[in-house]
Amino acid sequence: MRIALPTRIDPAAFATRDASAPIVTLEGPTMGTRWRVLYAGHADPAPIAAAITQTLARIVAEMSHWDADSVLSRFNRAPAGHWVDLPPDFAHVIAAALRIAGSSDGAFDPAIGHLVNAHGHGPIRASGSCNGWQHLAWDAAARRLRQPGGLALDLSGIAKGHAVDALANVLRRLPIGHALVEIGGELRGTGIRPDGDPWWVDLENPPGAPLAPLRIALHDLAVATSGTYIRGDHNLDPRTGRPAAHGVVAASVIHSSAMEADAFATALTVLGPDAGAAFAIRHALAARLVMRRRGTWDEWLSPALLAMLEP
Repeated sequence: MRIALPTRIDPAAFATRDASAPIVTLEGPTMGTRWRVLYAGHADPAPIAAAITQTLARIVAEMSHWDADSVLSRFNRAPAGHWVDLPPDFAHVIAAALRIAGSSDGAFDPAIGHLVNAHGHGPIRASGSCNGWQHLAWDAAARRLRQPGGLALDLSGIAKGHAVDALANVLRRLPIGHALVEIGGELRGTGIRPDGDPWWVDLENPPGAPLAPLRIALHDLAVATSGTYIRGDHNLDPRTGRPAAHGVVAASVIHSSAMEADAFATALTVLGPDAGAAFAIRHALAARLVMRRRGTWDEWLSPALLAMLEP
């Protein structure tokens, strides 16, 4: 068993630990998957669950490409040249999405809604007149985005991670300082467990991959995985319009932000073994790539992740 530990331990986590606190589990459906929250404390779970579901409902109402009335869907229908005012959550996500799209040369792209639909992963099968993040104009100061005409956003590669961060922030404000949040396999841990251990999470290995287990201490950290072994080649390369087919079966990223881990994991899956490894090193990402080429399994750990491994 390989153990990955955070590079920084928050002393306040131990100062506020209650060894007698139970671990309470809450869960429910969202975003076509399920959310789950484990928190340590004696707080009444009812208002916590209500705050969680309210937060998730707001995010879905803003960023769902399945909901015809969402902010995202209204942007996708907007006429050419129209500026759309974005609520704070949406603005936060689109700013990060455009930054990561630029740094990855479009391996991650929030503006491939028509491409996703054409491959059957969206609400309709369609092709559009405009694809690519480069066509978007973003006014950060005014929190508004310009529809160039016929462009469709799809935030599937970043919205779940943002929702994980949003729930962690909700819990912190309640205040609950010791919790593990999960939405569809994207996770973020804050604080520690009542027994003094961190929130341990094992990276899932693709079926048949003979890899040593890798366990992560999610202490004020998040982890996201993008892969082809669960739903097939759903990771489309925005630069070619086709599924990324270069042997990367799964890419995992450990980061302080679940939103960024989510988007970076998608970019690494699309970039492939060589370009993905170079990208992870360049951006100091704690990342794991799992490859299967010519029938052989292989694993690559970035220097930042190797530095986290217990000696």
